[in-house]
Formats: sequence, structure tokens, C-alpha cells
Amino acid sequence: MNLLVIQWEEKRGKEKNETHLHLPLIKWSNDHLCTFQVITAAQSPPTASLALEMENAKEGPLLNKQNSNAKGGFRTLPFIIANEAFERLASLGLMPNMILYLTREYGMQTAGATNFLLLWSAASNFAPFIGAILSDSYVGRYSMIAFGSVASLLGMVLLWLTTLIPLSKPDCNQSTNSCNNSPTIIQLLILHSSFALMSIGAGGIRSCSLAFGVDQLSKRDRDAGIQESYFSWYNAAVAMSSLIGLTVVVYIQDDMGWTVGFGIPVILMFVAVVSFFLASPFYVMVRVKRNMLCGLAQVLVASYKNRLLQLPKEEENGIYHLEKDSDLLMPTEKLRFLNKACIIRNPLQDLTPEGRALNPWNLCTVDQVEELKALVKIVPIWTTGIMLGVNMSQGSFLVIEASSMDRHITSNFQIPSASFGTFMIVSLILWVIIYDRILVPVASKIKGCPARLGAKHKIGVSLITSCIAIASLATVESIRRKIAIEKGYSDEPQAVVNMSAMWLLPRQILDGLVEASSVIGQNEFFLTELPPSMSSLASTLSGLGSSVANLIASFILSVVDSVTGGGGHESWLSSNINKGHYDYYYTIICALSFVNFVYFLYCSKSYGPCKNRGK
Repeated sequence: MNLLVIQWEEKRGKEKNETHLHLPLIKWSNDHLCTFQVITAAQSPPTASLALEMENAKEGPLLNKQNSNAKGGFRTLPFIIANEAFERLASLGLMPNMILYLTREYGMQTAGATNFLLLWSAASNFAPFIGAILSDSYVGRYSMIAFGSVASLLGMVLLWLTTLIPLSKPDCNQSTNSCNNSPTIIQLLILHSSFALMSIGAGGIRSCSLAFGVDQLSKRDRDAGIQESYFSWYNAAVAMSSLIGLTVVVYIQDDMGWTVGFGIPVILMFVAVVSFFLASPFYVMVRVKRNMLCGLAQVLVASYKNRLLQLPKEEENGIYHLEKDSDLLMPTEKLRFLNKACIIRNPLQDLTPEGRALNPWNLCTVDQVEELKALVKIVPIWTTGIMLGVNMSQGSFLVIEASSMDRHITSNFQIPSASFGTFMIVSLILWVIIYDRILVPVASKIKGCPARLGAKHKIGVSLITSCIAIASLATVESIRRKIAIEKGYSDEPQAVVNMSAMWLLPRQILDGLVEASSVIGQNEFFLTELPPSMSSLASTLSGLGSSVANLIASFILSVVDSVTGGGGHESWLSSNINKGHYDYYYTIICALSFVNFVYFLYCSKSYGPCKNRGK
């Protein structure tokens, strides 16, 4: 039998969302080898039995073979997660001891070295936002991650070379922390270039890794809960790599020296780069359709230029400028004033013969309008995450409290006060495992269908849990301070009270739940609610909120310190923890957090249901 290729046109009904297939009536052969037998001319649509046979034929051997060679899918996710995890492990492994390297090997003053590292941290946190804009508007996610991976590797290699080449840094005596000469311009250029490359690399990798993994998943995968599991394990892998970087890598640097200590991150980053590129033939690479920033600006300009136009009635859906192959036939009713940006006034004057806008600054597509609406719509819920970041930024006070409490596990071993932060990371990992491998399967079995928390539910859980966590810290500090005063330690801030530091663990355990729920929930929410063309930007919004939270936390701290410390009074945030009132400060943070939770409930109700979920 000869091979017959048949094409048909698919049209969607506007009212009932029907699908009509115009094609000759055909019958599939039983061997499913894509051979067709023409029965009659097509005066009637395909029958139900024919549609069933066509559906069954889709599972035939030939099509299955094609599907097995398809790109993307679950198999690509380990490579993407490994690339991000190794980059975090390498960069965070360099951070803790870097202050010692700069002061001992470059002769920097402590204040100058601290400021240098703060600038590096700020650049590394802000760079992903820039990387997201570039990837969504110009180069695409794969290219951005590839560029970032290579840049990070080069930066770490350059830093490692400063430990191998004596002329790359000044001649310093580590025992006295003094240098015979100041670093030259070339030496500082090498040092600054290495840190700049690592910041650029972080911007490329962290801005796109999460969204790039989502690109690999089909709609069936996302509906099956694989996307949510991917978010969970992605964050667990990042947390685990952070834990290893802050412990194992730091120990290697202390025990084996800078050359080995900086060489380990180089090897890890090299493995990350190689693993990422090895899977390149299997990646789904979504092409950039338009300049995201330019498109958003065009909507604002066009809606202003067309502000005097009358909006059409709901049934008049033929006067909007539609993008080719778009599923959107008309804009939504929210923020209706933006709809004026996509109204076609005169088709002959506004459109080219191909149907494109002659001037995109006067006429935009419905898709462009809806992208801007989606971005504006999520802003209120995004702002609720800022106060959450304020809570999580109180870690420095935890070290001070832990140092004034009994940290002994045995009579000969006590936990370093700076290591209490690792309990939060361990808790985060455990919460992810418990939720994904225990709670979800059990709940699904009881309910008889897949049961998972929605994105907004996860954010809400994290906000209320954060209030409880900071309240527990205020309670513990109040008890600790009372014991210190009763023992006569008011003027001895370095004294250790007879109270176990393990009382600080409830806060750390709850913060692990907060971090797991908030980061996963926010990323899931932003990536789901924003269009796919803005996925990279969506994956950086949580980090951008953390950056803003640091500024807000600094402002709150400064206000409390200046107000309570005025008029000769002892500040609540006094350097003498026994004379201060850290518990009062925590109470203020707790009250603000609860108000923020109430604000979130209002924003969540106003937002309405999320896409693909009714919650």
C-alpha cells in the first residue's frame, strides 16, 4: 500500500471551544505503520470510532520510538540541579574564610575587607535579576547558564592562581598579619577580576537554572506533580550544597591551606560545567520571542497614546491585535485601561499585509498586554515575602545569644556558636523530604487522588510559621536575660548562663520549614502565574525580595536602636546583650510579621485562584 500524507486544518470554535477536523475519512491499518486507506471523499466529519482508532494508533511502535528520542523530560533535571548545587557549594565555600584571606594575604584592614565582601555579596545577589532580564529578552536561558558557568569557573581559577603564583599578591607575614608592601594595581586587578567573574557567573546560573528545569517538563509532567517535586529537590540540593560548603570546604581551607582549599571549589565548578554541557543534546531550548522589557514599555506607551479611545463591548472581540498562533482572543477585564494598547483603530493604517503592527509603540498584541497585567497582579503577594526575609535576616543575633548559653553536647565538646545556622539548613532538607516522600503520598492515598498544597497555601504556611519562630526566640531570650541578671551578669556580656543553647533549636527547626515552604511556594507561584516568556525573571523575584528585605531589616534595626537608645538610655540592641532587650526587639518583628500575614490573606483573596488550580 502506498504511503499517503494527509494534512488537516484545526479550527477552534469561539463559543463552545469546539474542534473541527477537515480531512478525508480514513481508516488506520491494524499494524499502525502510518499507512492509510482512503474510503470515501470527506463529505462527513470523522466518526467516533475513527477518532478512537486514531487515538490508539498514537501509541503505535513508530510514534513511541519518536517519543523516546524527544528532548527534555525528567532525565535532564539532575544535570541542571547539579550545575546549580556545585556553583553554590563552590561560591559559599569561599565566603566564610575570605575575610582571613584578604587580611592575611593582601594586608587589608578588617573594615576594608568586610566592605569588599559586602559589595561582592550584593553584586552576586543582584546579578541574577539582570541575568533574568537578559535571558528572557535576548539570549535565552541555556545560553545564559552556559555563559554563567564558564564565567564562574574562570573566576574561581583566577582566585586559585593567586595562591599558586607568589607575584600575584603582596609579600605578607601571616603570623603578624603585616605585609612588606601594599598590593599593586595589577595584583588588585587580578583579585577584583576573579570576584567580578564569580558574581557574573552567579547572575547567569542562578537567574535561569530553576526556570530552565521547568522548560524541560511537559504539561503532563507538571500536572502529575513533577514540577512541584522538582522545586522541592532543587531547593534541597541547594541547601545541602550550602551546608557542605559552609562546613567541609571551610574545614579543608583551615586544615590544608589556601591552595587546596581554593582548589576544591575549582574542581567542583569544573564538574558542574562539564555535567551541564554533556546533557546539551537533550535540553529543550525555548527561543526568545521578543524583548521582554521593550514589550512591557510598549504597552505602557501605547495605552497612554490610545487613552482617549473607547473600550469595545465584551462581544466585540474582533478589533484586538492578536499574536500569531496565540490562544488569547481578547484581553481580560482587569486593569482594563491597558486594553487600549491592543485596540486596532484602522486595519489599513495600523497593520502590515502580514498582520503585524506597523508601529509597536502605537499598537501591541493581546499577549503583551496580558504579560504586563500578570506582572502587576503578582506584586502585592511578592511584597508579603519582604517581611519574611526580615525575619530570616536576624541570624547575627542568634550567634550572640548562642555564645552566651551553654553549648556543650558532651563534657568535652561544644557546638560553635556560628554553627547554629546549620541546623536551619538541615531542617530545611528534612522538611522537603518529609513533605515530598511522606505527607504527600499519605494524603494522596487517603484522599484517593493527588493531594498537594497550592503555591499560595505554602506561602501562607511559611508566613504564620515565621511568626511562631520569632515568638519562640523572643521567649527564650527573655528567659535567658532573666537568668543572666539573677546571676549578676549584667555587666558581663561574655558570661555564659546556665541555660542550654538547645532552646534555640525550635526557632531553627521552624525556620527550616519557613524556608522550604516560602522559597518553593514563591517560585512555584511566580513561575506559574507569569507567562513562560518571563520565567527567568519569575525565578529571581524571590531573591530580589530577600535583597529588599535586607534593606528593610537594616532600617528597622536603625530606628529601634536610635529610638530606644536616646536620652542616655540603654538601647534594646545594646552591645551588652544582658543590658539590652533583644526580646522586645523580637516582639516588634513578630508583631510586624503577624500584620504581614493578615495582609497576605487579603492579597491572596483579592488575587483569586491560581492558574490550573482553584486555590
